[in-house]
Amino acid sequence: MIRAKGEYTMAHEATADRAFRPNRRNLLLGMGALSAGLAGAKAALADAGTAAGRPAGREVRLEAATTVSARRLDENVARAFPLFNAGAVVADFDAASQGALDDVQLYRVVTATTVPETGEVLDVTGLLALPAGAKGELPVVSWQHGTILSFDQVPSNLTRLADPAYELSDERDSLETLFNVHRFAARGFAVVAADYLGKGPLRNGRGEAYVVKDATVKACTDILEAGLSALETLNITPGKLFLHGWSQGAINTQWLHQSLRASGLAIKATAVARPFNDALQSWRFCSGKENFPLPAGTTSYPEIPAWLPLCMIVLLGSYERHYGLDGLIECAVRPKYRVMARKYWNDYSVDFPADAPYPTATDLMVDGFMDGFTDERNSAFLRHLATNSASWWDYDSPIRFHYGLADEAIHPEMVYRALSAGGRFTQGISIAGASHRATFIAGLYGNATSLGGSENAFDWFNELARS
Repeated sequence: MIRAKGEYTMAHEATADRAFRPNRRNLLLGMGALSAGLAGAKAALADAGTAAGRPAGREVRLEAATTVSARRLDENVARAFPLFNAGAVVADFDAASQGALDDVQLYRVVTATTVPETGEVLDVTGLLALPAGAKGELPVVSWQHGTILSFDQVPSNLTRLADPAYELSDERDSLETLFNVHRFAARGFAVVAADYLGKGPLRNGRGEAYVVKDATVKACTDILEAGLSALETLNITPGKLFLHGWSQGAINTQWLHQSLRASGLAIKATAVARPFNDALQSWRFCSGKENFPLPAGTTSYPEIPAWLPLCMIVLLGSYERHYGLDGLIECAVRPKYRVMARKYWNDYSVDFPADAPYPTATDLMVDGFMDGFTDERNSAFLRHLATNSASWWDYDSPIRFHYGLADEAIHPEMVYRALSAGGRFTQGISIAGASHRATFIAGLYGNATSLGGSENAFDWFNELARS
């Protein structure tokens, strides 16, 4: 348990729960023009948004405004750090050299999005974080969080820190977002982070869109646009744009990068930690149909973790929901696990009966699922997975892929397709001995020793933002 201590002050109460309509149809393109002189980019992305069904004149709201002191951020990070730094891959957190430089101001952002796969118009939420009292121009980090096997461990829930007695925990909160706020918002950046569809306070019982490409890109783009519009109302000019994501958030970040660049928006740099770039390849690996050699210099590799079958169930439920594959869970999952799988998709509760069988990742699916035809819905699921790959993209701005050599969830081999196809702006940074979480924390707080001579994402972004 992480106990939040230190100073706390409320700020900008007049902006809490404020509603406004952006002055510009799409501020993203204006920011792109500011950062890189992209003539015509604003019109291009505005047209793309209209074609995708963006609600006309949609409202953007700021809620739950609060300010969290630098001291309190440091104390929370110090308590959370060991939960991610398994095996001491990087040095312990040192507030003297790595501490927050500014208090941070947090808001929940609320806007609307249109789900491309279903046509639904939904309210979605996210987080806006920036240095307290900031004025003028700020570089912006769009942060995409990793998989959460719950409905509410989302970035915008950091606004719970409005209560000075609130205790952050790994079970209830997005600690990975805490680290991003600490590294970026407390050191001169604005951070915008989507909660994703089916997550957060406005999900209203709706299922999520786990690894569903177009729905995810749309929600992330709309929250980013809303966050940038909100900055303008706070008299902040958005500067250079950076993208950052981990795990599920890493593939979301790659999709977002590709979509924004296709629309002409300038992206200064992108960092992704432990991405599964090719969803079909990842599925084959998890289900035991694809194996990889040991990474160079290693003599063993971790077993697939027990929580991965739950991710596979969420993936099946998400594709069933968004691609109209009714009954996919029942036709894809072995009969003895079907009740458990449907229950988990509905409530994300691991309160299973003691005598209920629990699947392994290799035993979850029906016989022959990856070998031949089993059901049209199963075949369609695999086709959608293949279509939603992020691997094959020619990057025209710098992107770094951090990957651990002891990652229990994602084998290093899974990053190589994107690295080999990505072009000259693509760089892979391997991290010896790093688990899934340790890879993430090393990418944010590591140094040249742990990162093969490279600087961490903050130092890299900061240098590019000030250049």
